[in-house]
Formats: sequence, structure tokens, C-alpha cells
Amino acid sequence: MTSPPVFRFAPSPNGELHLGHALSALVGAGMARRLGGRFLVRIEDIDTRRCRPEYIEHILEDLAWLGIQWEEPVLRQSEQLPVYVEAARRLEAAGVLYPCYATRTEIAAAAFRGKGSVDPDGVPLYPGRDKVLSAAEAARRMESGAPCALRLDMARALDLAAGVLKGRPLTFTEVDLHGNPSQVPAQPAFWGDAVIVRKDLPASYHLAVVVDDARQGVTHVTRGLDLYPATGLHRLLQVLLGLPEPVYHHHRLVTDERGRKLAKSARDTSLKALRSQGWTPQRVREALGLDRIFG
Repeated sequence: MTSPPVFRFAPSPNGELHLGHALSALVGAGMARRLGGRFLVRIEDIDTRRCRPEYIEHILEDLAWLGIQWEEPVLRQSEQLPVYVEAARRLEAAGVLYPCYATRTEIAAAAFRGKGSVDPDGVPLYPGRDKVLSAAEAARRMESGAPCALRLDMARALDLAAGVLKGRPLTFTEVDLHGNPSQVPAQPAFWGDAVIVRKDLPASYHLAVVVDDARQGVTHVTRGLDLYPATGLHRLLQVLLGLPEPVYHHHRLVTDERGRKLAKSARDTSLKALRSQGWTPQRVREALGLDRIFG
């Protein structure tokens, strides 16, 4: 028998959920019902400085209010740190990570001088300064205890992935709301030498999310179009780490009256605020147009 598909909703508890999160959660849960799948909730609280425990409680309250059911237990990234460390060690052993001591200010200054571009998130690309450190200088910096991130050597990573794929192109599978697939070229090079292990945390979002999805057996990743460019980098990491390949559905974004994507700082659109204004779960579905899609 074929195992049922596994979907997930993975918010960060650094603010209240808003209509954009409701869309993501309801789309994932709706697709899981339609395809006879399972639905998980994961709390992405690896950044303990920004995440707050009370928001976890609020998130679960909002999801329950929307009528969403999920499986227990709820995985929390803050309890999985050794798993991310081990994944990073595997990438280091493969020779595709290197230490980077440059500060954000230094990287931004290099980009300002015309020596760099920006990644899909608009962050200046790393100009590669520390890739050419001498062995002596690298040892000196390591002994000094200077904080460093671990970056992906994109050129080496792509070469290694090409060998694993044996001539097959690096792609990902995008599915529509009914699960119908199409193949999309993955383009991780747009991210340059992306940060894989942050200076202050044992993993970046990119590393943690692919490790978590594999460990939880997630087969369908549903998320907003703002994360569409990240999918190429995630596919590359999956190939390098030998992880299963999920399929993806990137849904539209919910925007404000000025056309900007909703943010957690937009408190007037939080589900908690809408609930206090008398909104019902049905009104949320109607406002998002989901009553016509999932019923």
C-alpha cells in the first residue's frame, strides 16, 4: 500500500499569525484532506532571541479556531539543534562549506562599491573574501575565537550535485491544488555562497527546513510564493545530504491595500485582532477565497 502524503504548516513564533498565515495553513490542510494525507504543525523557533513562548500558544489557538486539525506531537526546532549540527558536519565533510568572518556591514559595503549583487531576498551577496584566506590566516582567525558563519561553496556544491545526479538536471516538482505536477528548473546559484550555519545559531533557515522536512517524512511542502526562489537552494541541499525530494505548492500571497505582503508587524490583520472584531472562521475562508476551492 502507498503511504499517505504528508503536509505541514511551519510558522515562526515571533509574532501573531495574520491572514497570510491563515491562507498557508488552510491551503495545506485543504490539500491534505483532498489527497487523503496527514497534516503536521512544526514550530520554527530556532532563533530563540526573536521567538517567544507565548506566541506558540497563540499559534495553536488560532489554528484550532480556524478548524484545522493536526497530528501530535508538534515538533519544535529549538529541541532539534544536534540534528542540524550533524547535517552541517556532513556538508563540511563533503568539502562544500567554509568559514566566513565577514560582517553584514562589510558585505553591504562591498556590494555598494559595485563588487557584488543581491540574492532573491534582496540581501547583498557575499563577495567571497574569506574563500581565499591563506591556511595561516584561517588558522589565526579560528584560534582567535572570532565569530564565523559557514557558507556554501556554491561552485563546489553544484559540481558535487551534478555528480550525484549523473547528468540529470537539478529540478523540483511544483503541483497545483489538485496535486497535478510540473517540473521546474532549480536555480540555487542565485543565492551565491549562502549562509548554511549562522554565527549565532547552529543552522540557517535553509538547512533546518530541509532537515526537518526529511525527518518528518513531509512529501508536500505548501508555502507562499515569497519562498519560491528558495526552493532551488533547498533542492540542492537535499541532493547533497541525500534527503528525499518532496513536491511543492507555492500559493499566492495576501497583500495589503498598497500591494505589500502582510507582515507580523501589521497587527490590524492578525487573526487575534480579527477574531476580536467579530470575524468567524467562515469569514476568513470567504475573504481568502478558499470557500470556493475547498468548500
